[in-house]
Amino acid sequence: MGKVVYIVRHCEAEGQSPHADLTAEGIVQAEKLAEFFADIEVDRIVTSPFVRARMSAEPLAERKGYYFEEDSRLAERTLSSYDFEDWLLKLEDSFLDVHLKYEGGESSHEAMERVCNVVNELPDGSTTVLVTHGNLMTLLLRCYDEHIGFAEWQALTNPDVYRVNVSDTGAQVERVWREEKLLNE
Repeated sequence: MGKVVYIVRHCEAEGQSPHADLTAEGIVQAEKLAEFFADIEVDRIVTSPFVRARMSAEPLAERKGYYFEEDSRLAERTLSSYDFEDWLLKLEDSFLDVHLKYEGGESSHEAMERVCNVVNELPDGSTTVLVTHGNLMTLLLRCYDEHIGFAEWQALTNPDVYRVNVSDTGAQVERVWREEKLLNE
């Protein structure tokens, strides 16, 4: 038996703060995200406690008639407590060396352990939507496909959706969201 997990990156936001709201475009995207899931059977919706993730999940939860759950393990990874001018290079380095840890931050390995535990705790036979953030989403996908890294993070859109079919024999990872879907609707 297995489980299906839809990993969702939040819609366009006004910033990186945990309290950042969605932009006007992000609010429209959240409605389109709910429409995307209209014909997909979902058992649970679990979201990061960050406002932008919760706002991205709200229309989907309303459409499905569910309350969404919050899980702090889906919060975005902190690269460091310092604001680096070369943060992009440091982020790339953290994908190349998953044990690299900057002061006040979390290594990729630590973030992967925390977020993979969320999926491991989901019951067999379930279909769950997890709403999270780009860096953490990429690291969660890497738990199931070691080839996923910095380039895949750079290619993410707001929102973005991957489906992961987890079974006893492994996992199948597939990007199911397409930006052109947003543009054509």
